[in-house]
Amino acid sequence: MVAGMTANPSTLLLSRGDVAALLDIRSCIAAVEDGFRAHAEGRALGPASLGVLTEGGGYHVKAAGIRGSFFAAKTNANFPANPTRHGLPTIQGVIVLCDGGNGRLLAVMDSVEITIQRTAAASAVAARHLARPDSRVAALIGCGAQAVAQLRALATVLPLERVFAHDLDPQRIAAVTDELARDPGIAVVPAAGLSETLGESDVIVTCTTAKLPFLSRSLIRKGSFIAAVGADSPLKSEIEPELMAASRVVVDSLTQCADYGDLHHAIEACTMTTADVHAELAEVVSGRKPGRRSAGEITLFDSTGTALQDVAAATLVYERALAAGRGTPMRFSG
Repeated sequence: MVAGMTANPSTLLLSRGDVAALLDIRSCIAAVEDGFRAHAEGRALGPASLGVLTEGGGYHVKAAGIRGSFFAAKTNANFPANPTRHGLPTIQGVIVLCDGGNGRLLAVMDSVEITIQRTAAASAVAARHLARPDSRVAALIGCGAQAVAQLRALATVLPLERVFAHDLDPQRIAAVTDELARDPGIAVVPAAGLSETLGESDVIVTCTTAKLPFLSRSLIRKGSFIAAVGADSPLKSEIEPELMAASRVVVDSLTQCADYGDLHHAIEACTMTTADVHAELAEVVSGRKPGRRSAGEITLFDSTGTALQDVAAATLVYERALAAGRGTPMRFSG
């Protein structure tokens, strides 16, 4: 649908429950891959980002659009101590979706569900091009809000049979293990340590709030694919610079990853420069650059999350909301 063609003049308000009911991971993966392809083909606006750090957390604004179609801007607050200190989610925010042709405000929707699913979708898109097609064992490091979505997304593109779940909090491991137990065909194994777990894993997902890197070259076997998801600010780091330098690195956004992804820390440690990055994911998706080149190489996706993913997922949610008659219409200018 072209945004300007809709006859509904009001703005749709969509809650997290609305978004969750309208967005499924398979469709989200397809939409996110199309968003990266649009970027490679010059059909995208942006992406652009702005980050503001504050005591105990920070805020970021991310924006992007598809030419002649839709534009989205997301504002998220990220406060890791919220669950224990205030009983609030770590991430809270909204996405504003506009008509890309005339700027009309089409929807305002909760961003949490979209952030979770589009982040997992990007890992799946990267895995499709960078993981070995026969990957059957995954290691999930960090069992927070992102964990289950990551594994379910990866399971749609890889023949996963076994998942090791690791976290510093045993209760989180138990919660993820219980949730994934509902998924047929995948055995979830709680993992207390990393060395044995990683030695058996074809795919490794790191989605933690770590401020010091914990994944080293000595822990990773040849042929592994790593989705490094947690480093979404300059204060966070999961991958040791030496492992970054030893891997074929693909980033979601070269600018963002150089500013605050694990690439940022490798550059600071002088083990890499931006010239050492193999590609942006958009270049791989579009076929302009190759993905995995051999069964034995280590591939790594540095994922900081871009607004290309947000506009792709938000557009899908909005179009489905119109079709289903879901959401609360409101006139902001009335």
